[in-house]
Amino acid sequence: MISIQLSRKVTGSDCHIFLIEKHTNLSKINLSKEETTYVKKSIDKNIDTISTDGKLIVVLSKKSSADATNEDLRRKGSGIVSYLNEQKCAAVAIINETGTKEAGLSFAEGLALGAYQFIKYKKEKDKEATKLKTVTIIDETISKETIDELNVVIDAVYKVRNLVNEPVNHLNAPKLAKEFEKMGKEAGFRTEIFDRKKIESLRMGGLLSVNQGSIDPPRFTIMEWKPKNAKNKKPIILVGKGVVYDTGGLSLKPTQLSMDYMKTDMAGAATVAGIMYVAAKTKLPLHLVALAPSTDNRLSGNAFAPGDIITMYDGTTVEMLNSDAEGRMILADALSYAKKYDPQLVIDMATLTGAAAAAIGKEGIVYMSTAPKNVTNELEESGEEKHERLVRFPLWDEYGDYIKSDIADMKNVGGKNAGAITAGKFLEKFTSYPWIHLDIAGVAFLHGADGYKGKNATAFGLRLIYNFLQKQVKNAGKQ
Repeated sequence: MISIQLSRKVTGSDCHIFLIEKHTNLSKINLSKEETTYVKKSIDKNIDTISTDGKLIVVLSKKSSADATNEDLRRKGSGIVSYLNEQKCAAVAIINETGTKEAGLSFAEGLALGAYQFIKYKKEKDKEATKLKTVTIIDETISKETIDELNVVIDAVYKVRNLVNEPVNHLNAPKLAKEFEKMGKEAGFRTEIFDRKKIESLRMGGLLSVNQGSIDPPRFTIMEWKPKNAKNKKPIILVGKGVVYDTGGLSLKPTQLSMDYMKTDMAGAATVAGIMYVAAKTKLPLHLVALAPSTDNRLSGNAFAPGDIITMYDGTTVEMLNSDAEGRMILADALSYAKKYDPQLVIDMATLTGAAAAAIGKEGIVYMSTAPKNVTNELEESGEEKHERLVRFPLWDEYGDYIKSDIADMKNVGGKNAGAITAGKFLEKFTSYPWIHLDIAGVAFLHGADGYKGKNATAFGLRLIYNFLQKQVKNAGKQ
């Protein structure tokens, strides 16, 4: 991982990066007369990244809001990764000569996230590995605590991306649970793993039914961070879908860009574990619990079949009409289990529906909620601040009719229309507390590079929820 450091003065580095505005006095950068002329002409041509004699000059574009400006800085940071590799820069210094406070922080964040690689299985990985190791920000307005926190967030994003990028032959459900346990030991949160016998004793029918076709046993992982100075009297629960591979079961998926990348169907579980990692590492004063039901969804002679009636953990019967709607089955058991904590709020994260991805693409998260308006307002504010934006879909009562069954309490699919909403409506039936559902299907994994989000696993949602949890700490202090 790239380490971000803080310094009050310019020190030796392989490359110096100056952040400026169009009207910045270039004498601050110690350029020659010829370099100054060259830089001015480049700025006049609206060129925003200018290289000259070991210096890289990046021109800040002031946007309509501070959030948009920070996002532009992150993208500019990720945009220079290739240049730094070409220059074989192992250490860079970022000098902020703009009038924008902490501009170097957003730029460094984009640079570090954009430099992520998953090349562990490549024969020549050492040759392909990024050369950059250290980023030093020269800025007297930034605290060491802020830098430390950013390093933890970047570390967590890398960990989540690594898990999501791992293929199922290296990361099945038991191994995923062990990875969460390892993260807990490193960060300081408690982990408990339920094996098949325990899951059977709890009668988690949703999780067990999806697991029927697998040769690997299921797992149900509980992660808990409970600091003595927790601001909340009731815990906030995070629930993540942990389908380590999804064939669709007997409702088999088509292959191209469908089954091919279904190793990523555990991104929700990986992301909530990453959030727990950041919370524990930064000593966030909130009581948090994360629940991660995990299994694969494969075919065998014992796989659950469309038409089966499944009895869920809470006793609800479900007519399973599509085995490719398996994520909601395992999440439902976890959402029911969450009731035992009498939670303040429950947030689930899941690569749940292609309908959500089709509706808004890779630009944001589809969400539904029964939480109070002030809570969802704060969530959306966090989305804007971290550029992990959200679009709210309704949970109107009429959508409940879509999932009524003639022979069971409900069915697990609602037809061809409103697919993302009926999935959310299904999950809502298993909640009795303030709840937010995040469908991250369109954002968790990208088939083409998109700035600092990169290509393949993104860890989209981690920075969003951590920012949201920080708001809950501040709000608790006001009460």
